[in-house]
This record gives sequence, structure tokens and C-alpha cells, in this order.
Amino acid sequence: MHPDEQFLSKAIFSSHSPSSNTLLPNNQTSSTIISGSIESKKTYILKKCIALLLSCASSIPKLKQIHAFSIRRGVPLSSPDMGKYLIFTLVSLSGPMHYACKMFDQISYPNIFTWGTMIRGYAESEDPASALHIYRQMRASSVEPDTHTYPFLLKAIAKLMVLREGEKVHCAALKDGLEALVFVQNALIHFYGACGQVESALQVFEKMPEKNLVAWNSVINGYALNNRPNETLTLYRKMGLEGFKPDGFTLVSLLTASAELGALAFGRRAHVYMMKVGLDKNLHAANAVLVLYAKCGNIREAKKVFDGLEERSIVSWTSLIVGLAVNGLGEEALELFREMEIQRLVPTEITFIGVLYACSHCGMVDEAFAYFDRMTKEYGIVPKIEHYGCMVDLLGRAGLVNRAYEYILEMPMKPNNVIWRTLLGACTMHGNLTLAEVARDKLRELEPKHSGDYVLLSNLYASERRWSDAHSMRKTMLKEGIKKVPGHSLVELGNRVHEFVMGDKSHPQTEAIHEEEKETALSYHSEKIAIAFVLINTPPGTPIRIVKNLRVCADCHIAIKLISKIFEREIVVRDCSRFHHFRDGACSCKDYW
Repeated sequence: MHPDEQFLSKAIFSSHSPSSNTLLPNNQTSSTIISGSIESKKTYILKKCIALLLSCASSIPKLKQIHAFSIRRGVPLSSPDMGKYLIFTLVSLSGPMHYACKMFDQISYPNIFTWGTMIRGYAESEDPASALHIYRQMRASSVEPDTHTYPFLLKAIAKLMVLREGEKVHCAALKDGLEALVFVQNALIHFYGACGQVESALQVFEKMPEKNLVAWNSVINGYALNNRPNETLTLYRKMGLEGFKPDGFTLVSLLTASAELGALAFGRRAHVYMMKVGLDKNLHAANAVLVLYAKCGNIREAKKVFDGLEERSIVSWTSLIVGLAVNGLGEEALELFREMEIQRLVPTEITFIGVLYACSHCGMVDEAFAYFDRMTKEYGIVPKIEHYGCMVDLLGRAGLVNRAYEYILEMPMKPNNVIWRTLLGACTMHGNLTLAEVARDKLRELEPKHSGDYVLLSNLYASERRWSDAHSMRKTMLKEGIKKVPGHSLVELGNRVHEFVMGDKSHPQTEAIHEEEKETALSYHSEKIAIAFVLINTPPGTPIRIVKNLRVCADCHIAIKLISKIFEREIVVRDCSRFHHFRDGACSCKDYW
């Protein structure tokens, strides 16, 4: 007998050893007693196996030994209790679901607890679609769901992001009278947020008679994930007014929203709070702080956070590499990547996007191709369309537009609208009208109503003095009802984020802002209006940080360089492409953007 089985036998039979001198009760034959004794022994073994299962909460090998022992001792898996506890223990240990499925299939009439355990197991696995399959089987078997069924099922559907299936489950929960349960409501909020339906998530949230921290976190995170930072911060303030203190999950959502808005002061206050309550030791939260500083253009603080981490994950390294790259510090980004490799950390596909981005913004064409080659051959990472996009961007920025076009044609996958738009932007920058028209034709097939494509080509026609073609582009936009996306800029001041739109005069200080613009010879692009607003509302020397939704134009770029010199201000502008750090009349991009 195997030593482990000897241990199990001893554990099970040590207190159950019938005496050989036991007298037989009246009217019972020896065979009857033996039969009863066997059944009694099986029942005893079953109870002991279940007790051992519940005590082996950290060992899948022990679970398998108990399972094997029960089979040898004649305890059938079809026994509802044995199967139930085996599956429950396995799922609790995050064990392989194919093993759980084999055990589940041997149970003749699984109860709702076992069905729910299987749904939970698949919901928390890499195969959430099977949770939906198990749920359908359960309903087909006329087993009614209980309070635990819907939360885990909705968790699986949220992973799959299948809105229609989730809506069906929401209806079923209503019919079963379980929708009002707090765990179901929390799961519904998370599901709708994951599927981008933040208004639906908010509706469920607002109907909750009693909201707990999980509900607040779910609705706040839904808005943060769906790029609705203003609403995220508004909900956070409301949460505080209702007496809830943030935890690590809340702060990660808050930091994400602050990073998107460029709200550095707000994010910094969250960082201070984290340090007070000890949450800065949480690696996930610390990485969010790192991203906040990098996305707000304060790369010095991002480095401090990175250097202060007791433990650094690949996410930490990647976040700083990408942060350095977008802030124009490409060589530092590549140096950090080399240091990461020395530490024997394996880069991910996102790490390489940061590396290629760093090369692109520094004009390092040969180096980028070498890294791309290493990514595939050395690390076995299959390039995605984002990596090819970086390479097209690299060639386009370097003025190698024809080579970029050839590269697109040689791609192993069909180029998407982003790839063709990158080429169109490069053609506009370098005056290649022929290829620009090719790119525009491709974009007309893929995304015919994108206003930016018309504007880029129209501007290129205008620069070539082809006025009739430029006019034709504008006329087509009017005819097809295509509206130009207005440029807007965000700036944080006085505990709030102010938004300025090109030509908008709704701000209370509009008159003073435009007076400032006249004095500094500014036009009405949104970033210039935002800069003028900060100039009249802050003392000399205060840094100015702007977030813009569109790319900074050449005229604005020149103007902001002059402003930084005249007013002796550091001006950081984050546009849709990269960061520009203006200081003393120069920009960190070195006019290469």
C-alpha cells in the first residue's frame, strides 16, 4: 500500500475498529450483520472522506488521493455528498475544471449547490463560456437557481462581454425574484460596466436601497474603464459625502480617471491618502500611481514611484517604459528595457509596443526593426496589428512614406483603419499627395464618415494650392453630414478640471482669456485658450499642464514654444499622439512629432 494511502487508512479507521468479540443481536444472521457492517463502514468512510476534503484546503494532490481512496473503498462518486464536496474543494483550490467536469458528469442528480459550484468554477477560470453552458443545462434539468447562481454567472458573462446574454440573465433574475439581492445587483453593475453600458449600470446602482462599498467600486470602475473620467470623479465625491471610505479598488479607478483627465493635483491627493492608510504597498495600486504621473507628464515622480517599489512586476517595468517613450525620453525607455532584461524579466507584447513607440518618436528606424525581430524570434511573441502600426508610424515619421506603404502591403494581416490613417497622417506631414489619396480610398471603404480623414486630405490639397480639391472635400463633408470633431483641451485648476473647446465662449472668464490671447498674439485653438486661462489665474512660474484630444498643429507648437520663453513657464501638452514638454522656447520632441 502506498504511504499516502496508509496515512488515509489510518486517519479513517483509527477510531472505527469493530471488536472481534462483539456478540450478534437476537434474530440477526452473520451475513445480515456483515452486510449492515459494510454499509455502515461505507457511510463512515464517506463521512471521513468529506471531513478530510474540507481539511485539505491547500492541496490538490491530497484531494486526488482522497478521491482515489474513496473509489477503492467502494464509495461511489454518484453519491451526491461525495461528488458535491469533491467539486467544491477542487473549485475552491482553483483546480482544473476538466477534472471537475468529469466528476460532475458522474453525479446522477446534482443539487443546486453543485450546479452553482460548477458555474463559479468556470466563471473564475479561463473558460467562462462554459459557465453559460452549465447554466443552460441546469435550467433544462428544471433546477431552480438560488442566491449564488446569478452573481457568478454574471461574472462569467462580464468576462465574455456578451451584452445580450447578460440582459437575458437580468430578466431571469427579475422573474425569479432574485434581482433585489445585493450580490446580484453588484454583479449586474459590474457586468453592465464591463460591456460599456455605464448608464444601465448606474440605473441598477441608483435603485439599490442600501449601497455597499462593492457597489460603489463597481459603478465607479465602470465609468473609469469606459473613459468617462469626469463622471468617475463625480461619483467618487458623492461616495465620500455618503460616508464611504475608499479602498484599493476605489483608488485604482480614481487614479485611472485622474490620469485620463490630466488631473495631477487630484491624483496626487489620492496618492497621499494611499500612503496614509498603507495602500501604497499594494502593487496594483502603486502601478496605477506610476501610470498617473507618467500620463500627467511628471515623469520624475513616475520614476520615484518605480524606484520606491519593494516588488516590481512586469506591469511596473512596462508602465515606466511606455511612460518614458510617450514623454519623449526614448533612449531612457530603451535603457530601462535593457535593465529589465538583465533582471531576467520576460517582456510582454505591451512592453514591446512601448519599445517600438520609443524608437518611433526618436527616429531610430534600424533599432526598431532589430527589436521587432527579437520580439518574434527570441521571445516568441506573435506580432499584433498594434506592433505593425508602430512600425508604420516609425517609417512615416522618419519620412520613409513609400517604404511604409510597402510595409503595409507585406503585412501578414489585413490592415485596419488605424494603419491607413497613420499612413495618411505621414503623407500629410511629408507632402506625399499620391499615397495620401490611396490611403484615403482605403479609409473610405473601412470608415467612410471619419471627419479627420477629410480634414487631413483637405489640408494637404490646400498646401499644394489645389483649392478646388480642398473645396470639394469640404463640400463632401457637408453633403454627407460629416462634422469635424471639435478640438478640446483640459486643464486642472482650483480643485476642478476646466474644459475649453475651439471657439467656445461659455467660460465665465471668456473676456479676460481672449484679451490675454490678443496680447500674446494667440489664435483660438483650444490649447491656446487653456494656456491663456492658466496664465491669468496662476502666479508666475507655475507649470501649465494641458490635455488635448487632437494632435497639436505646427502653428500652435511654434506659439507655445514662444510662450514658454516669454512667460518663463514650463508647459506640458499631452495630445493624442505624445507629450510635448515646452521650456525656454524649446520642446522635448525636438520638432520631431
